[in-house]
Amino acid sequence: MPGPFRIKLFLFFALMLIDDLSQAATSDSQQISGLSQAVEIIKDRWGISHIYARNQSDLFFAQGYNAARDRLFQFEIWRRRASGTLAEIQGVKALAHDKGTRLLRFRGNIKEEMSHYHEDGEEIIISFVRGVNAYIEQTRRNPDLLPFEFKLLGIEPGLWTPEVVISRHNALTGGISTEIMLSKTISTIGAARTREMFHFYRDTYLAPFTGVDLTKITDEIMASYRASRSMPGFEASDLQNAPSLDVTLTGLQDNLTSHAFSDPTDLFLNPLEAISSIGSNNWVISGARTKSGKPLMANDPHRRIQSPSLRYMVHLNAPASSHNKGWNVIGGGEPVLPGISIGHNDHGAWGLTIFRIDQEDLYIYQTNPDNPNQYLYKGRWKDMEVEHDNVNVKGQADSAITLKYSVHGPVIFEDPENHLAYGMKAAWLDIGATPYLASLRMDQARTWEEFRDACSFSGLPGENMVWADKYGNIGWQSVGLTPVRFGWDGSLPVPGNGDYEWAGYVPIKSMPHLFNPESGWYGTANNYNIPDGYPNIFSDFYSDPARIFRLQEVLNQTKNHTIEDSMALQYDNKSMNAEKIIPYFKELRVSRDLKPAISLLTKWDHRMDRDSAAAALFDKWEQKMLEAVKKQLQLEQVKQSLPAISREKLLEWIITTPEFVFGPDQVKSRNRLMTGSLAQAVDVLANLMRPDIKSWSYGKVHYAEIVNPFSHLLSEEMQHKVNTPALPRGGASNTLNANWGNDRQISGGSFRIIVDTNDWDKARGTNTPGQSGDPRSRHYADTFEGWNKGEYFPVYFSRKRIEDSASHITVLKP
Repeated sequence: MPGPFRIKLFLFFALMLIDDLSQAATSDSQQISGLSQAVEIIKDRWGISHIYARNQSDLFFAQGYNAARDRLFQFEIWRRRASGTLAEIQGVKALAHDKGTRLLRFRGNIKEEMSHYHEDGEEIIISFVRGVNAYIEQTRRNPDLLPFEFKLLGIEPGLWTPEVVISRHNALTGGISTEIMLSKTISTIGAARTREMFHFYRDTYLAPFTGVDLTKITDEIMASYRASRSMPGFEASDLQNAPSLDVTLTGLQDNLTSHAFSDPTDLFLNPLEAISSIGSNNWVISGARTKSGKPLMANDPHRRIQSPSLRYMVHLNAPASSHNKGWNVIGGGEPVLPGISIGHNDHGAWGLTIFRIDQEDLYIYQTNPDNPNQYLYKGRWKDMEVEHDNVNVKGQADSAITLKYSVHGPVIFEDPENHLAYGMKAAWLDIGATPYLASLRMDQARTWEEFRDACSFSGLPGENMVWADKYGNIGWQSVGLTPVRFGWDGSLPVPGNGDYEWAGYVPIKSMPHLFNPESGWYGTANNYNIPDGYPNIFSDFYSDPARIFRLQEVLNQTKNHTIEDSMALQYDNKSMNAEKIIPYFKELRVSRDLKPAISLLTKWDHRMDRDSAAAALFDKWEQKMLEAVKKQLQLEQVKQSLPAISREKLLEWIITTPEFVFGPDQVKSRNRLMTGSLAQAVDVLANLMRPDIKSWSYGKVHYAEIVNPFSHLLSEEMQHKVNTPALPRGGASNTLNANWGNDRQISGGSFRIIVDTNDWDKARGTNTPGQSGDPRSRHYADTFEGWNKGEYFPVYFSRKRIEDSASHITVLKP
């Protein structure tokens, strides 16, 4: 690890320690109805709440109360998305969302569902909900506690129910999206050409099934599905009494302005973007390769960079009793769920990345011309299950909606003209598929065997779970509900006539796994990691392997590995793709004005550092080259179904120069496109910065900025309070310091944690932009600049270190 980076970390931690010791913790106490005994919440100076309860029920009550206190508007939006009640505050534009959410809700036995995640699951979830509601009731008695968003909208937070906790609206899957993408592409350019356009990791079946007309597969089929996963942006019409509204932050009054709001595209609506940008890195290293002699675990999930952060850090502590093991676990999780999904307890540490599993299938039904509510199934007309509901819509009368279900699940689209209906079967609608909730069992795992047992309850999303314990063990277990399909692979839509049914799920403990590998380490980066000869099919698509290649390059050589080394690795900017592509620039014959650009690239160290001129040039060249190749392939006719060519494919084609891409004179054509793209990139950067190539830097054109969803409705003064500054960024989509979004980063590693099992107090983490969702809090955006610099804060576990770093102590009394 570079010396200057070590020095920077030392100084950073030293300054924080000095600051800690110079500030005495403040305190308060509150009487809260619903507790049986007092609970102590110690908030450290980085905003992590350490919750000490005397029993399990009070512990999760306090977790719900405390998370709602820090993230109340996030909780409210989650509740409305989960319950399909956005139209109450956003009007008719949210009606499609509400209908989609209600159509795709969990319809099973909720008691069985809650008990799946933990033997005390029902008690835990109900306690968590009671805690959330306790804080909501407190805001009703004191409206000044409400964050500014409630005042803008003129609403109060609604009470929670267990149904909100187990909602499926954030399922993190996209199987039928890729089915539709492939169907449209095949119907336009044929199966053979389609196979060349994607990097399939198996012999994917691309021939349409008998009775399925791929030309009738359109994006319209996905309308309700997509609506349920997205949310309309806020507009001035959503606000109550905006001209006279008194919104106060830090004691200052701000007036609203009338700027339009543009809602960012949901990544899951673009299948290729979903594959690449919803991912993560994790690794575990055995004691044979670490300086401490004990295993180390590192994890950095890649999700949307937003305010508040998607994850929330917390420490849960309660003693064992006659009927439970007790709790002492710290880390990050979804703020709206009980427990912790990534972190460690007294025995081991664990982390996760997305493990690609096709957990959805699109079924096409022939409907009865005389009765559209019947479909042909196993040779007979079968009635759809029909439900009726009403959606409250702001500004107009309630909207009556009809929800239909087949034997497979929700009917998401009907085509009466062709007597067709489209339904979906989804693993995430079955018992045990609330994302991350099975972490409750992992939180109490004491051994590798107990951890694997806990993993067997984790149905969604598909994940690579890694484990490292203080007893010297490391391991990997893939998890998730994996449908068993006999005679078909789920790549394309199938007839809903009963010939294509799931034969249950693959037992999770029989899914790929490793224990104490000979290499002394194991890591994942959403890459293809299925052992040769494994009998079950998981997915057609995986992420660009560049990240895992870089991880292998470093960790295969690592010795005496430390937490600081993993910090540097999480922020590693080396582009393995650039390293492979740059040599081809030496073959180009260019004009004199492009020779400085060639020299810059060919002398580059392939690191996408924010101060690098070469990184800026390579990034813009890659964008222009992708556009040129797409134009060369004449793919305008499939623009909607194939919105992008992957960088992995671009790298492959530059190296192999296939004739179908570059024509009969492949190398000459490739070089021509590379040269033309380079000239365009130089022009772009010269206009964005200056013609002087030495003045360029990647961070001037690649940045991170978190914009509050209400920002464009606020005055400039208030925008400065709710938005972060734009900061220069390094990294790229295929570096370990992964980020996506072209010039403005919109996703990446917002939460990071590294744990040395030899000393829990040495764990380090970051969670950007901060722990709180309320701009009045000091923890609203206090970690953003440090996160951008590659800085971490301590994730203390021992009571003494926690008390020494305390900033505020709250005692909740019954």
